Formats: sequence, structure tokens, C-alpha cells
Amino acid sequence: MAISPYIVTIIASWIVAQGAKYIVAALKNRTLRTFRQLYLSGNMPSAHTATVVSVMTLIGWREGADSAVFGLALTVAAVVMYDAVMVRRSVGEQGAAIRAIIEAARYNKVVFPRAAKGHTPVEVLAGAAIGLLIGCVVFIATK
Repeated sequence: MAISPYIVTIIASWIVAQGAKYIVAALKNRTLRTFRQLYLSGNMPSAHTATVVSVMTLIGWREGADSAVFGLALTVAAVVMYDAVMVRRSVGEQGAAIRAIIEAARYNKVVFPRAAKGHTPVEVLAGAAIGLLIGCVVFIATK
């Protein structure tokens, strides 16, 4: 039983994007001890975007851009990218502001919640580029 090319593109795009996220963070911070980037959301590039765009791309190539399933994939990709830039990014900024207020007030007994980061438009575009590339590669490899 062969593995579905749709599953292959999901796994491959997620691994490539998360790996790229680790490399970007390692270069930026000048340390290889950025292992959390392998599983955290946020930062460059957007793994969520890479994943949905790779599936959308593969669907477009295999089923056609005029198919109903491609329209659905395009809609899901647009929602994920909008959410990453507009909603999750805003929530992350609010979380960072709350942490700063708590630190400024010196309430040392307060446990800090994790402030989940969203993405900048550039991070989402980088994720989309990775997804587009992986989707095309999987299409060609499974043709």
C-alpha cells in the first residue's frame, strides 16, 4: 500500500518549514540551541501556511484549478494565512504586552502564560513559497 501523495506533501512541507524555522533562529541567535523552534508556532517561516499551500498546490495540479476541492483548499489556505497574520499575531502581541505589565508591576509570584506568536506577512509569504515548492515537487515525483 503506497502512502498518499497528499499525506507526503503535508509531512514534507511541515518538516521543511519547521527545519527552516530552526535554521533561521539558529543564525539569528548565533546558537544551535534553538530546539524549541522545531515544534513551536510563530517565527519565520509559517509552517501552517507551508502545509496548507502545499496541499492546495498538489490538489490544483492533480484535480485542476477549476475543481471544487481546489476551491475548498484555496479557501482553507486563505483562512489559515489570514488567521496567522491578523488574529494570532495580534494575540501574541497582546500576550507580550500583558507579560510586560506583569513584569513592570513586579508581581513575581505570577506564573507567566506563554504568549503564542502569530506571523508577519513576510513569514506567511515564505511559508507559502515553501508550500508551493513542496506541492510541485510531490506532484512531479508522484506523476
